[in-house]
Amino acid sequence: MKIVSEQLKYDERGLIPAIVQDARTREVLTLAYMNEESLRKTLETKETWFWSRSRSSLWHKGETSGHYQRVLEVLPDCDRDALVILVEPLGPACHTGARSCFSDELEGAAAAQHVGEGADLGAVLQQLYLLIESRRRERPAGSYTTYLFDQGLDKILKKVGEEASETIIAAKNEDRAALTEESSDLLYHLVVMLVERGVTLAEVGDVLTKRKGKGR
Repeated sequence: MKIVSEQLKYDERGLIPAIVQDARTREVLTLAYMNEESLRKTLETKETWFWSRSRSSLWHKGETSGHYQRVLEVLPDCDRDALVILVEPLGPACHTGARSCFSDELEGAAAAQHVGEGADLGAVLQQLYLLIESRRRERPAGSYTTYLFDQGLDKILKKVGEEASETIIAAKNEDRAALTEESSDLLYHLVVMLVERGVTLAEVGDVLTKRKGKGR
């Protein structure tokens, strides 16, 4: 159900919490606050604007750092007193330079098992391929994958090149965490490219299987 901004419920200070997530990975990037003006600017410019409670002023994410956030969708919660902002981040979200503001662990908290730990990569890629195929077919609004397909092959190939370069840089810097993240981004964009060109994972697997024992 679509609602209009006038139906949102702001607190006594005229603010509403906004949870910013990466539209592709759904990783939570930051929690900020919006008032009516910053939300209006966000909807008009398709970039995130917030209200700074410490400075009592509007701020445009990326204005000084260049790390803008391209807004793909704004989702109110069921009570209409909180927002999820799905974005394409153009750089780190945190002022510390971290990708997400939620990168620290609370001392004393039990360590959570990583999602997908020990998962079979082949099965994960197959599930990803099927999901991306459905995105290409159905083109749901607010999906980063839909955005890529709407932009066309050149945009997809550009992203593959960018992610390949970032993966190389992460490996060169011996940053294990960054290398894992960038490799995941590269695999995702490679699968998007394969779907766009109609190449299946089975075809790629057949070629790799044939190469077994050929001195590789």
